[in-house]
Amino acid sequence: MVNPQLQVPSPISQQTTEAELVLRAANGDEAAFEVIMRRHNRLLFRTARSILNSDSEAEDALQEAYLRAWRALDGFRSDAKLSTWLVRIVANEALGRLRKKTAQVIPLFTAMNSIEPEVQASLTNDPDERPESLAMRAQLRKLLEARIDLLPEVFRTVFMLRAVEEMSVEEVSQALDIPEATVRTRFFRARSLLREGLASQIDVALSDAFSFDGARCDRIVAGVLARMHAEGLHTRS
Repeated sequence: MVNPQLQVPSPISQQTTEAELVLRAANGDEAAFEVIMRRHNRLLFRTARSILNSDSEAEDALQEAYLRAWRALDGFRSDAKLSTWLVRIVANEALGRLRKKTAQVIPLFTAMNSIEPEVQASLTNDPDERPESLAMRAQLRKLLEARIDLLPEVFRTVFMLRAVEEMSVEEVSQALDIPEATVRTRFFRARSLLREGLASQIDVALSDAFSFDGARCDRIVAGVLARMHAEGLHTRS
C-alpha cells in the first residue's frame, strides 16, 4: 500500500514547470490552475481585448474561456504549447461574442514594444527617466494606440500576437487557425498600415510645429510696435 504522504504534491513555485501545472490542474488542483491563469493573463486579455474593444467584455470573455479551458484540460496534448491552446480558446470565445454584436468594433492594443527597433529604443533607452521623457513616451504611446485602433480586426489580432506578445508565425497560425502565409501577409499589411498612418500624422504635426497662429502673430506685432513707440522709432525724421 502506498504511503499517503508520498502522494502530497510539492508546493508550487516559480520553478514549477508548465507540464506539471497542467497535469495538476487537470487532476483538479485549483492552485495550479490559478498559476496558469496568472502566467497567461496578459497575453489572453490582450487577445480578447483586441477583438472586443472593451475592457469589461474582454474580462468576461477571458473568464468564460478559462472555464472552458479548465473543463478541457484533461484533453490537452502535452506536445502542444499551452499558450497557443489558450489563445485559441480565448479568440474563439471573443469572436463568438463579436458575432452577436451589430455595432462596428475598433479594438485597441497597447503597443509599447512598437513596430520598429528605433522607436522601441526611443521609448525605453532613457536611464534618467526625466519627466519630459516620460511625457514624450506617453504621447507616443497614445499616438500608436490611436493608429492601432484603426487597423481592421484581422490585422490587429495578428499584429498584437506577433509584435506585442512576440509569438512565432507558427504559434499565431495554430492559435488563430489560419495558414502561416496568412499570418505573414496580415502582419506585413498591419505594419504597412501603421507606417502610413503614423507618417500622415507626423506630416500634419510637422505642419503645426512652431505654429505661427493669429494670437502669436498679434502678440509679436504688438510687442514690436510697443517697443518702437517706447524707443521713439515709430516715426522717421
